Amino acid sequence: MIKHACFVTGTDTGIGKTFASCAMLEHLAGRGLAVVGMKPVAAGVEEGARENEDVARLMAASTIHADRALINPFRLKAPIAPHIAAADEGVELTAAPIMAALRALQEVADVVVVEGVGGFRVPLGARYDTAMLAVDLGLPVILVVGMKLGCINHALLSAEAIKARGLPLAGWIANRIDPDMLRVDENMAALQQGLDSPLLATIDHLEDGRPAAAFRPCVDLLEHL
Repeated sequence: MIKHACFVTGTDTGIGKTFASCAMLEHLAGRGLAVVGMKPVAAGVEEGARENEDVARLMAASTIHADRALINPFRLKAPIAPHIAAADEGVELTAAPIMAALRALQEVADVVVVEGVGGFRVPLGARYDTAMLAVDLGLPVILVVGMKLGCINHALLSAEAIKARGLPLAGWIANRIDPDMLRVDENMAALQQGLDSPLLATIDHLEDGRPAAAFRPCVDLLEHL
């Protein structure tokens, strides 16, 4: 079995990276693959909660039950920009523990879905950000586009930044986060024309239910990871 892994980033924060990552995990698990989600840096743990909400959702969508320290090497308490939260806690966010955790997960899973934090260029420290982390990991990148007003500009700028760092943009996912968005088809057409990478899947707006129920693959995902 060929091992697969990808780095999931987004056009912004709050555009459904975790939902899309869980949808991919559930979809691939349905094909009989051993899958695991990873969130290298998570900021925000509600009072009384054991896990960050995004981490908990990724773990629930995974078929591999790995140690939390591998799935989420850096857990920060405050729901704020990670470099600020890390500074408050005296934590240095570095690549080495994340890369070691990824290698460990790749040993036991057919597919590892690594979810970033926020958009593509989020500071992790004074001289390190999530774009640099993506370069260090060296994985194909999947861009989640939150379908809302302004998404075309955000998507094109994100794709440009990804490719400028020599990273392969494996494709993009259109996530219908705004059910009332006008002229969706025209926006989709503009994105398909402007993004020199395949549309991997669309995700319907879903108020409740499992992410895979809203996931509409357009290609064979494994061929692009």
